[in-house]
Amino acid sequence: MESGDGLVVRVRPFRGELSAAQVLALCGLARRYGSGTLDLTSRANLQIRGVTAEDHPVLLEALGALELIDADPGVEGHRNILVASDWRPGDLTDRLYGALLPTLPALPDLPEKMGFALDTGAAACLREGSADFRFELDTEGGLILRADGADAGRAVTEGTAIQALHEMAEWFIDTGGREAGRMARHLRKASLPDAWQQAAPRATAPATLPGGAILGAAFGAIDADALEALMRQTGATALRPMIGRLFRLRGGVEPRAADVFVQDAGDPRLSTHACPGAPFCPQATVETRALATRLAAILPGPLHVSGCAKGCAHPRLARVTLTGRDGRFDLVKNGAPWDTPSRTGLSPEALIDLKDP
Repeated sequence: MESGDGLVVRVRPFRGELSAAQVLALCGLARRYGSGTLDLTSRANLQIRGVTAEDHPVLLEALGALELIDADPGVEGHRNILVASDWRPGDLTDRLYGALLPTLPALPDLPEKMGFALDTGAAACLREGSADFRFELDTEGGLILRADGADAGRAVTEGTAIQALHEMAEWFIDTGGREAGRMARHLRKASLPDAWQQAAPRATAPATLPGGAILGAAFGAIDADALEALMRQTGATALRPMIGRLFRLRGGVEPRAADVFVQDAGDPRLSTHACPGAPFCPQATVETRALATRLAAILPGPLHVSGCAKGCAHPRLARVTLTGRDGRFDLVKNGAPWDTPSRTGLSPEALIDLKDP
């Protein structure tokens, strides 16, 4: 994907997990071919920023050698799968992933942004993650398939789950879902069959950071040097990216307290949006993340601080959006970075204690 600081190359970990060797190699690739920063995305993927067009083919070869890209383009192009991060080998989540992955090329030609969630771990934790087809557990512990945007789902068994997914995907295409692009948008105009809305999903578990094995990345940005140091210090055997800008370490010792990673689930930097800004992006004329850190502590969110009007970090509405322009900021209320601002030409100093925009 094109961004202001070069290409952004997304890495989708298989089964939502990277081995320690893959993590260390990815850190090296981020330094060699990118800006030295990895993004943790809303879909629990990782991205290498700042890649040049010339380096892109070489980087893809390296990712392929690390077994981070599926050899089948039909699988790779639709491998948007959110996985409960507490899965264990052979459990329901693991088995569903093993059944889903090879069936992706056989599904109808869905829009590329559509995705799947396997929210079948010990507690429901993926409700806020971006997905269109959701395998979940109902209030009695039974397996269901729920269309995103519907309050209830269809009771299935492990043996019928994939066939039910095919039927839902075909219904989406046959009823004009491609024009909507996403399931929840489509359901605003189309009605699911009643039989697919009979089982209520279990309640979502509260967001916590239960112990040092789960850490957060402020603004979703992970410094490759810091991540490499963390992996070596803990001796972790694997890393599992999570939604909410969190990641789980598997194995090893508990990490020592470090300011570079977030250890408080209530830290506003986990929900505030800010691009790298100047001087890291040539499109930006303002610094972003230091200001976003200060404002996030005093402003109710969502807050978005963008280095330019492209709004790469959050190209959608926010309660408060600050857009960089010629070294100053324009203020947009309840809008997107490109919307008409209510105030213009604000200096960074004037925004330090902004409380009532």
